[in-house]
Amino acid sequence: MALGSAIGTGLFYGSADAIKMAGPSVLLAYLIGGVIAFIIMRALGEMSVNNPQASSFSRYAQDYLGPMAGYITGWTYCFEILIVAIADVTAFGIYMGVWFPEVPHWIWVLSVVLIIGAIKPDEREGVRRAGVLVLVL
Repeated sequence: MALGSAIGTGLFYGSADAIKMAGPSVLLAYLIGGVIAFIIMRALGEMSVNNPQASSFSRYAQDYLGPMAGYITGWTYCFEILIVAIADVTAFGIYMGVWFPEVPHWIWVLSVVLIIGAIKPDEREGVRRAGVLVLVL
């Protein structure tokens, strides 16, 4: 699901302007970013094997770099999730505006927020429903 979300919004919506401005060299930048992300994920995997406890990755920053690093990492991730969610619903409004130009973008944004809000209250079934919604969208 995370890969689909990243590819959908990040690649299809965000890449067009970057490719127009920088040309094909954007692919090199994506390759470098992908290698860096791969190295970070490998490091997080090693830390989770060495310290298997139920927690988030900000716990690793707290354990290895101190409490302030863990605090900053946790809140930075929280803000990042909010920004990605806003970008996703905004991109959805723009995509739907291509097919339905007479409908304002805010209608599409509101509809996605309401759909996600309807899925979220039931935590046990919410993950399964969210997975189906991501697959459908």
